[in-house]
Amino acid sequence: MPNIKEKLYEKIVENRDRVSKLVKQHGNVKISDVTVAQAIGGARGVKCLVTDISYLDPEEGIRFRGYTIPETLEKLPKVPGSDMPYVEGHMYLLLTGEIPTEEEALELADIFKERQQVPQYVCDILRAMPRDTHPMTMFSVAIASMQRESEFVKAYQKGLSKYDYWDSTYEDGINLLAKLTGIGAYIYRMKYRGDVIISPDKDLDMGGNFAHMMGIPNPYDDVARLYFILHSDHESGNVSAHTGHLVASALSDMYYAISSMINGLAGPLHGLANEQVLRWIQGVMDQMGEKVPSDEEMKKFVWDTLNSGQVVPGFGHAVLRKTDPRYMSQREFCLKYLPDDPIFKYVDSLFRVVPPILEEHGHAKNPWPNVDAQSGVIQWYYGVKEYEFYTVLFGIGRALGVISNIIWDRALGYPIERPKSVTIAMLEEMVKG
Repeated sequence: MPNIKEKLYEKIVENRDRVSKLVKQHGNVKISDVTVAQAIGGARGVKCLVTDISYLDPEEGIRFRGYTIPETLEKLPKVPGSDMPYVEGHMYLLLTGEIPTEEEALELADIFKERQQVPQYVCDILRAMPRDTHPMTMFSVAIASMQRESEFVKAYQKGLSKYDYWDSTYEDGINLLAKLTGIGAYIYRMKYRGDVIISPDKDLDMGGNFAHMMGIPNPYDDVARLYFILHSDHESGNVSAHTGHLVASALSDMYYAISSMINGLAGPLHGLANEQVLRWIQGVMDQMGEKVPSDEEMKKFVWDTLNSGQVVPGFGHAVLRKTDPRYMSQREFCLKYLPDDPIFKYVDSLFRVVPPILEEHGHAKNPWPNVDAQSGVIQWYYGVKEYEFYTVLFGIGRALGVISNIIWDRALGYPIERPKSVTIAMLEEMVKG
């Protein structure tokens, strides 16, 4: 049985031929027309990126290598005694497009364990930063500081065929991903838990080891597994994924690319939504005296909110036309493990009353809840109450997909990204008449 790297190379050879034929035989076929609104509005909806790692289906939500989220969670091999799959098995799927056997998932888990030790100099750099530094700044700096270890840079400086770029990029990606949970947990314990650091346990998988290093008992291991899988990718056009792709397209190494990905994720329009939703729900609880409202009381509150010109955060999505399957997966977890939690009861009430109100209100194309409407609630329940840390968790998960995309970008020889700009005057001239 080929190991994951051999399997990946088989897929690379096959897909290089597919891409080459598309460019040579159909390179002039138009697949998109760009409007003025799209040019000014952030290129929303413009079909100009390629990825096989994930696709956002308007009806089924995110598909990982063609599999819906329910299919992904069902088919991936489960950690013994756990409800959730190995994160390592999910990474195998993202890289190869194939559902791994348990043996294949464990093989990748062993590779991560061999490479998980965070260098001491990274810890020294983090400890030299002011303790009130934002955790995303710490996370980005820690990742960038390891650039000195890039296998791609070493190979490139010695002279490297472009057909072999993927190999050392793969090594960088696996090396970095193996350390991200350790870096994240280190930042958390150093900043928020009295600087008491917990060493990794080599007997545990990625999700279990992260819960261990965070110092949070089970089933937080399943929270970590579910969270990392659900946030692992979201096509390649969102800010974090696109930033990683863009920086890597200049042949910047994986450390530069993922550090830049983290910087993009830190923006309030991208990675902070789950924090904002949780703050809003807690504000609603304060206004209602923390009692669990009836559906009628919640309906009145929601209508008052909308009529005052405000929005209900966590509801609606630019692409999806049904409830986000990532939300539903987390909802199922909450119904099993925290059904009586006061915050979840508010989330549950909002789930029932908000969509019909938004449909009647008529201002939302998709009135259903998205992933951010619930993810912060679970973290809060298990004691991770530091809002600003939530995006670090998001970043660990998102790195799975972005690293996979960058490896495939190199494997298929995608060029440096360089779209053309126009001036406002040019646009005005184009639309005359």
